[in-house]
Amino acid sequence: MNELIAINYDTENPTVSGRELHAALEVKEKYTDWFKRMCEYSFTNGVDFTLVSVKSETNNPKNPYTTITDHSLTIPMAKELCMLQRNEKGKEFRQYFIRVEQAWNSPEMVMKRALDIANANVKQLQIKVATLSVDNEIMKPKADYFDELVERNTLTNFRETAKQLDVKEKSFINFLIDHKYIYRDKRGKLMPYADKNNGLFEIKECFNEKTQWSGTQTLVTPKGRETFRLLMLKATA
Repeated sequence: MNELIAINYDTENPTVSGRELHAALEVKEKYTDWFKRMCEYSFTNGVDFTLVSVKSETNNPKNPYTTITDHSLTIPMAKELCMLQRNEKGKEFRQYFIRVEQAWNSPEMVMKRALDIANANVKQLQIKVATLSVDNEIMKPKADYFDELVERNTLTNFRETAKQLDVKEKSFINFLIDHKYIYRDKRGKLMPYADKNNGLFEIKECFNEKTQWSGTQTLVTPKGRETFRLLMLKATA
């Protein structure tokens, strides 16, 4: 099929430029006036056409380009505009748009679009799977470490303990530091004073041979949680 005018297939349905159609139909009337008059035939913005801004060359060397308004027309609207011209050019282009529609709605084109959508969905799924795989590789060493670290139903970290005691984590940690139960070492890790531990804390260390992940963490025992609960109640009494 010989192309009389450029068809845009980048949208959900094919469209054509209003200005290009205006020029192709050899309409003498100014484009903006012509389009305004055509819209009196109940064409709707967002349904039959959409506004677009395009760059246009000028004869001004200081400002070689300017922005003008164009309209992206659906093929059904373009057909109707051609019919409204009531001349041979309008008839010629209307017949052309009919052929465009027929080709667009042919079984081959419908199948091609379905395959394109399916391929696009598969590609997006592959991207998501790849992203999740990367995230999993990043997080897995930490997950393995903490799985090996403690059974969470008996030992809790400072944040979990504070939550169970219904106090803010920062306030809880400051309370323990002020009462000389814990201190921060040179690396900023919270460590218990040996002389005040007495079963209140456990320091867990883990090394994962597969991932080479290692680390330590100070955890509060059930005895420690109850001790600190009573101490904090006494302090606020």
